[in-house]
Amino acid sequence: MTVTVCLFANTIYYPGGGGHLWVYLNWALGLRALGCRLVWMEEVTARPGASASQLQAQVTGLQKRLEPYGLAEVVALCSRSGEPVPPSAAAGCVDLEAAAEADLLLNFKYEASAAVVGRFPRSALVDIDPGLLQHWIKQGYINLARHGLYFTTGETVGRPWARIPDVGLRWHYTPPCVALDWWSPSPAPEGAPFTTVSHWYAGEWVEDGDGSYANHKRSGFVPFLDLPGHTQQPLELALCLGDGDEDEPVALRRRGWRVREAGEVASTPWDYQRYIQGSRGEFGCAKPSTVRMQNAWVSDRTLCYLATGKPAIVQHTGPSRFLPDSAGLFRFRTLEEAACSLDAAAADYEYHSWLARALAEEHFDARTVAARVLERALA
Repeated sequence: MTVTVCLFANTIYYPGGGGHLWVYLNWALGLRALGCRLVWMEEVTARPGASASQLQAQVTGLQKRLEPYGLAEVVALCSRSGEPVPPSAAAGCVDLEAAAEADLLLNFKYEASAAVVGRFPRSALVDIDPGLLQHWIKQGYINLARHGLYFTTGETVGRPWARIPDVGLRWHYTPPCVALDWWSPSPAPEGAPFTTVSHWYAGEWVEDGDGSYANHKRSGFVPFLDLPGHTQQPLELALCLGDGDEDEPVALRRRGWRVREAGEVASTPWDYQRYIQGSRGEFGCAKPSTVRMQNAWVSDRTLCYLATGKPAIVQHTGPSRFLPDSAGLFRFRTLEEAACSLDAAAADYEYHSWLARALAEEHFDARTVAARVLERALA
């Protein structure tokens, strides 16, 4: 019997986020590779006075971004407010009533209403912000609808000794995933830099027992801004910058970083993929919350580098049962460790490229990860 999965994504209002779309694409393509029938659901604003033509353009834009992956015809829309979605915007989309007949709602949309989640016979939440989601729930920022199961991509979430509360829920660990059929090994061009793609500022603050702190990528990079002076490896940041950030690229270039505008190199899923394929590897720092909470998290972006055979040098986020510290994936804590990891990856590049792909195949294959989630959610 064919299993139908409704994947509740959160992309329609971020049309320029090619990497963000891949978070959900990897799951969707993995599920489809298993033989699942798929529905891609998005929540839209539908209220009296809202522009139907603008919404229609947003839906059409999403369908165009999904078309190369064979998913344009499976989009469904729901409204948090309960107001009907304008027929012009929903034209060509899967009817919500039909979507709700799916065997499973796989929900990545934390703010999904209880009315929408309750339409489905089975539901499972997937936490891709381990530690932060639990913090948001504890602080009352998110009122999570009841689900049948709760998955998290943080290895330590809910464990008695962890710094992350379980907020009264039982969390099942699942690795994030990458659709290996779509991310094949790709040789790096001569002289290619180690890169990453990121928002530089997020306007996000977190409060814990030690006070409040800024939780954006710039804060994570601050202790490592002098890294270009400690390694011969070229380093490049593809950044999404906001108004008033015009001086940031200048300051970074003075320290030896190459800087690109993320919107120019990664605004579509295919541009994002091309940018990673053209990189020598990844160098990336985590948000401060990830390091403080020690959630043993690995980024979906890092998995895309690994799958293409690119070594990844990323900040250590806590002890893991399976993540290596210096084999295809390097996890650093200090500036000195970061520089040594970059040089070690470059010195034996072919070997670490092979290890990177092997790690993706062993632990993050979307078909395997999705199959385990389905087995538990549908049991």
